[in-house]
Amino acid sequence: MAHLKRSDNVLARIINRLGVIETNWSPSDPYEAIVQSFIYQQIAGSAADAIIKRFEQLYNGRLPTPKEFLKTPEKRVRGAGISPQKYSYIKDLCERLVGGDLDLEGLAKLPDEEVIAILDDVKGIGRWTAEMFLMFNLGRVDVFAADDLGLKNAVQKAYKLKRMPDKKKLDELSIKWKPYRTIAALYLWRSVDSGSDKN
Repeated sequence: MAHLKRSDNVLARIINRLGVIETNWSPSDPYEAIVQSFIYQQIAGSAADAIIKRFEQLYNGRLPTPKEFLKTPEKRVRGAGISPQKYSYIKDLCERLVGGDLDLEGLAKLPDEEVIAILDDVKGIGRWTAEMFLMFNLGRVDVFAADDLGLKNAVQKAYKLKRMPDKKKLDELSIKWKPYRTIAALYLWRSVDSGSDKN
């Protein structure tokens, strides 16, 4: 917080208004985190929560292990509300894990860009999902998701820009936030939620 306040007057104003915020980092099983991220893609959070609950009911109130998932008939999984596309994402992930082609536990030891490259190879995972994984599952403090629409919107409002910032503009702004770009992003997201960017 002290570094960001020294580096950027706009962020300093936001930080002073919001104070210390919860990071929402909840390092959990990386496999479960990715499965949940698939289900949350492109639908409302409440709808995703309901699907996850029905999905877990198939396995006694928890997410299945990769082996359990692969043994479950597709029709049964789809009956919980998992779309065909998301079913294919989870299946690809499980096949890689069971086959030994992907080591999720080992990601914590790797640099950010290496983690992104490995996850990007998995069906259904793009750079944004990998960056969210780095932030919220691995707790990396210097990740900046330049493609995140919410972050672009927050930057536009906080810095009173006439148009939504492109990657070049975001890179210019975020360079001074290093090595705490994740923390800057958390404050920017929260500034929109709280309305503090309007003051």
